[in-house]
Amino acid sequence: MKNKFLRATIILMIGGLITKLLGFAIRIIYTRMVGSDAINLYSLVMPTYSLLLTIATLSLPIVISKLISEHKTKSIKILSNATIITLALNLFVIIIIYFTKDFIAHTLLNDERCSVLLMAMALTFPFVSLSSILKGYFYGKQKMFPHTISNVIEQIVRMALIFIIIPKLINQSIVYAVMGLILISIASELSSIITFLIFLPKKFKITKSDLKPDMKTTKEILSISLPTVSGRLIGNIGFFFEPILLTNILLFVGYKMDFILNEYGAYNAYTISLLAMPSFFIAAISSSLLPEISKYYYQKNINMVKRRLKQAIILSFIVGGIFSSFIYCFRELLLQTLYNTTKGAEYIELLAPFFVLFYLEGPLQSVLQAIGKAKTTMFITMAAVITKLISMSILSLCHIGMYSLVIAEIIDIFIIVILCVKAIRKELYS
Repeated sequence: MKNKFLRATIILMIGGLITKLLGFAIRIIYTRMVGSDAINLYSLVMPTYSLLLTIATLSLPIVISKLISEHKTKSIKILSNATIITLALNLFVIIIIYFTKDFIAHTLLNDERCSVLLMAMALTFPFVSLSSILKGYFYGKQKMFPHTISNVIEQIVRMALIFIIIPKLINQSIVYAVMGLILISIASELSSIITFLIFLPKKFKITKSDLKPDMKTTKEILSISLPTVSGRLIGNIGFFFEPILLTNILLFVGYKMDFILNEYGAYNAYTISLLAMPSFFIAAISSSLLPEISKYYYQKNINMVKRRLKQAIILSFIVGGIFSSFIYCFRELLLQTLYNTTKGAEYIELLAPFFVLFYLEGPLQSVLQAIGKAKTTMFITMAAVITKLISMSILSLCHIGMYSLVIAEIIDIFIIVILCVKAIRKELYS
């Protein structure tokens, strides 16, 4: 297949499907092993982990993929500088967590057991970061097979260790079982790193000069990573405030707390989870698209940039249309089969038609990042988050229950897609 973009996308889609199935199996196995109490404890610390991991990894796969696709001869220098930056940042974040873990556990999460779990999570950061750096390298070289193999091996290692370790830890306590699952990530990420190292070309050699920090390369890395991370942090902050605002306003207008918890839980756990399940296909398209667009834009080959953009949009629209239609038509059957409930089906009925546009968000944002508009994506995310929270708050006063969040989600999707399209048209078609 001559088209590298399509070949890379197909490889990532196949790998993503296998990884998704293995991940789904792991969740089922672990849940049955440890029970609901351990899962609830794990869920309690995950938002904090996601937030800190976003900071610790600095969106490195995106950054390195873009830079290496533009400067293939500087790939070793880019890798070495990115490694120095991220390990220094990891050390800083680990120290911060060490001194604040008790405060976060007691004051913010209201569960002292989270303290040791936060420290365990912090220890995984360097391994996740190194794996991300190597992943970005192969993305930039447009070699997707190593990434696919590493993901599959990583999931297999995780599954094997869960079978071996978790039954022994659950006999000790719930905290040990959750901490075991977290620390298993170190071994699985190590297996991923080793896989990537095996696939490195034989001519890949690091000299002493490569290890010296280069200010120009460091500035290039930070100029892309900081706006990208800021955008993701804004999204995480929006997600943090969403249930707080929604709960308080719905309580104010007369809804019961039990109703709010049940409906919000169904919306997140069932509705959004089901609608977002095919997103690994879109992630494959976005990951393949970024280095292609970066390369052609750097070469000032705007026609090829437009061609790849068109291909990505058509492919995403087809994939999104198929999955959205399928989920819409069989929503109750899918919910019953996967989650043993039909709760959330009414929200899918309204959301599914608009999720066709949701699947366009990833490719559009990848294009903006590839053409050096990471700051634009940050401002688009900020505008969408603020609008979503405001519209949700206003609609919550209208006594329409959880539909205030559903409609706000639709508004959020439209804003992101419209603003991304507007920014791309201004840059490429004006």
